[in-house]
Amino acid sequence: MATSQHDAAASLNHLYEDYWEFILHESPTYATYLGDHRYDDRLDDVSAEAYHRRIDRLKKYLDQLKSLRRPVGQADRLNYDLFQRELALQIEGAKYEPYLTPISQQTGPHIDLPQLITFHPYKTKQDFGNYINRLRQFQRVFDQTIANLKTGIEKKIVQPRVVVEKIIPQLETQVVAAPDKSELHKPIDEIPSSIGADDAHRVAKELDEEITSSVVPAYTKLLKFVKEEYLPKSRTNPGIWSLPKGKAMYDYAIRYHTTTNLTPARIHRIGKRELVRINREIRAILRKAQFKGTLQQYNETLRNDKSNFYATGQDLLDGFKRILKQMDAKLSLLFGRLPESEYGFREIEEFRADAAPAAYYYLPPEDRSRPGYFYVNTYKPETRPKYTMEALAYHEAVPGHHLQLALQQELRDLPKFRRNGGYTAFIEGWALYAERLGKEIGFYKDMLSDFGRLTQEAWRAARLVVDTGIHSMKWTREQAIRFLKENTATTEQDIVSEVDRYIAWPGQALAYKIGEMKIRELRAKVEKKQKRKFEIRRFHDELLNDGALPLDLLAKKMTSWLGVSA
Repeated sequence: MATSQHDAAASLNHLYEDYWEFILHESPTYATYLGDHRYDDRLDDVSAEAYHRRIDRLKKYLDQLKSLRRPVGQADRLNYDLFQRELALQIEGAKYEPYLTPISQQTGPHIDLPQLITFHPYKTKQDFGNYINRLRQFQRVFDQTIANLKTGIEKKIVQPRVVVEKIIPQLETQVVAAPDKSELHKPIDEIPSSIGADDAHRVAKELDEEITSSVVPAYTKLLKFVKEEYLPKSRTNPGIWSLPKGKAMYDYAIRYHTTTNLTPARIHRIGKRELVRINREIRAILRKAQFKGTLQQYNETLRNDKSNFYATGQDLLDGFKRILKQMDAKLSLLFGRLPESEYGFREIEEFRADAAPAAYYYLPPEDRSRPGYFYVNTYKPETRPKYTMEALAYHEAVPGHHLQLALQQELRDLPKFRRNGGYTAFIEGWALYAERLGKEIGFYKDMLSDFGRLTQEAWRAARLVVDTGIHSMKWTREQAIRFLKENTATTEQDIVSEVDRYIAWPGQALAYKIGEMKIRELRAKVEKKQKRKFEIRRFHDELLNDGALPLDLLAKKMTSWLGVSA
């Protein structure tokens, strides 16, 4: 019996490994990002044929999994259940043909591929040769993208006009008159001295030629298509409800991102309820500040005070560094285990900064050849208030994304699909939960920073209302912008950018508040049971020691742990 169980476990582990090898082979740029350099000379195949082939392969993996007995051991059973869930969710998503909308202002080859400069290696002549090979493939990838967009037009599965209008300037910035004006030219500025002068000259010449003959023509062709053919066929309604199968698509997006079966109407109500609670706390701060007007008037007062903003992008970046240096010194109060990987800072590239969020995080590769990156949007620093910086820093770096994701990556007992994967509700829910942890250990020392923290939380609650409003209740873009202006302290620059993000990415914005509320609920349950025995470090270590989990399985795990540890 023990032997058969061992054989079954070995078969399952082999299946997980084979699946992960398939993922890396099919996503060579992702493999490079994770520090696996076997496919550094390739770009992804984004054709419809490749998409369907991948889904067929996933169906075979699911069949193989079902042919194996579900394990008895708790850890093995969790791997089995999560693998089954991952495969089933991707296969279900294929019904909605996501490859037909491959570009938005948030994602797509037009903005993803230039980011190669941040993680492709540039140490040897071979590295540069691989990079040049990748540039040579831009035309193929962009042609495949155009073919998918054309099929989307035929099937009436297209992006909203407001999304397409934001893509156009992103494309235009890449149509450069000289190769050295391209983002993709930057690696040549740092060519190492170990590559001899003659070779360096040849590499530079080849790189220039590929930018001129492959990259710029690819962008030019896609720009022409988007402006002349796709934009006129884009849809006027911003909500996903206006697509064929739109309601089912949104229900799927909610399950995918929140790992719950909550309805849009229920999420809408939760958002409104949370806003009432948070705004009560915000009003208490206004009373402390002895401000007699409305929240909107207070926001206006703060926005008109130039001392609440940095004058330059570099000053903004330095401000984040100071905040996180203080948090680094206090992390041991909150966690028994800290990640070995470090994090660094990067500015969001100019060509995409206008449509990008205020900040985000990129995890380190498995080989730790570079740190995780806290990306900061330094575009228009005069619109980015100092008083929201603490919450943003704790969310994106520590104790938020970097701490959780780097720790997850270091869980060597987990199969790679779990170490490098995850669930939006857990990952973003944790990061929102982490924003408040700073307050628990003595940060947000001035009243304005605490106001900033609450405005960030109110924004996440308002997202529940706005995302469901747009995609289920047929709100217009103007209605969504107006709601955020009336109910949050966010600047207009961020409000417009965020609303357009929700339009482009249905359901994703719901995950933050839904996940954070579940984590807070579980913590309250543990605190109530353990009373004076409650240790925050033990709770956090347990919460994070299995990586990101769907919320239902997280609740099950923490309830089981509470029964054992009580």
